[in-house]
Amino acid sequence: MRAKDGVLALLENNRGRSVSGEEMARALDISRNAVWKAINELKKDGYKIEAATNKGYCLREDNDILSVQGMAPFLSSRGAAADVKVYSSLASTNETAKEMALTGAGHGTVVIADCQTTGRGRYDRRFYSPPDSGIYMSFVLRPEGSPFEAPTLVTAFAAVAVCEAIRAVSSKTPLIKWVNDIYCDGKKICGILTEAVTDFESGRIGWIVVGVGLNFSAPKDAFPEDLLGTAGPLFSEGGGAPTRNRLAAEIINRILDSDGYRREEMLEKYRSFLFILGRQIQVVAADGSYAATAIDIDGTGRLIVETGDGGRRVLSHGEISIRC
Repeated sequence: MRAKDGVLALLENNRGRSVSGEEMARALDISRNAVWKAINELKKDGYKIEAATNKGYCLREDNDILSVQGMAPFLSSRGAAADVKVYSSLASTNETAKEMALTGAGHGTVVIADCQTTGRGRYDRRFYSPPDSGIYMSFVLRPEGSPFEAPTLVTAFAAVAVCEAIRAVSSKTPLIKWVNDIYCDGKKICGILTEAVTDFESGRIGWIVVGVGLNFSAPKDAFPEDLLGTAGPLFSEGGGAPTRNRLAAEIINRILDSDGYRREEMLEKYRSFLFILGRQIQVVAADGSYAATAIDIDGTGRLIVETGDGGRRVLSHGEISIRC
């Protein structure tokens, strides 16, 4: 372990409390000078570290830089065993995760970035991913490690996991708009993108990459004009929010603990978070746009709708909007 990583781990484990340089040097078996250099490197990276004579170094409570060390205190045993990789910037966490999957990355590999330069959502739409305000993460999931093989089930499970993670660390009430959008206080705060690779001969899924893009707080430069009416942050200014590391760790814990879920239980939870059931919606599908009523979801997470003539359709993909 590099001295810098070791010092950061000690500071994160004692966030808000002072740790002496001597104590850190002894714990890491390095010199006091190495501790001092590591502290200065961390400060250059943006960490808010206060130093006090005869007390040591203290990582301030309001520090919110994504890091493996910052997540570690909140990871479950399954989450702690994951291969978590954190980057300051990536073109796309999903693209990086897919590249890793193609070269053998194991089930539970997690790719996280502070920002994405070419983040994307469904249908290759741009996903706004500015720095310092979001959580952009992708998971490599392999069939042997997950009970949910169908992509629609994996997407539903990931949405449930994110909603439960938000509820676990805050008083917020997230809701799901089928199939992959999460809303809070009337605004979209998270999107989920699931991509799978299937073996051509067997038809079996080789691996799935699940991307989670979450607007944690308001970006410094505000949302672009075309998103102002729909997108919003999970947490506004004023305190009461957990750190991004805390929420990211909770999402990792819940997505990687998927073997603790039965399909029926997970779908019932998914149903409970959906805010569209029983409502009039507009469906945009390959064969055109039409009005319908959202009735239910089936055993694979597909949406069952009733059209104006009383007929029913089952949707595995497509766009829907709420009709006023």
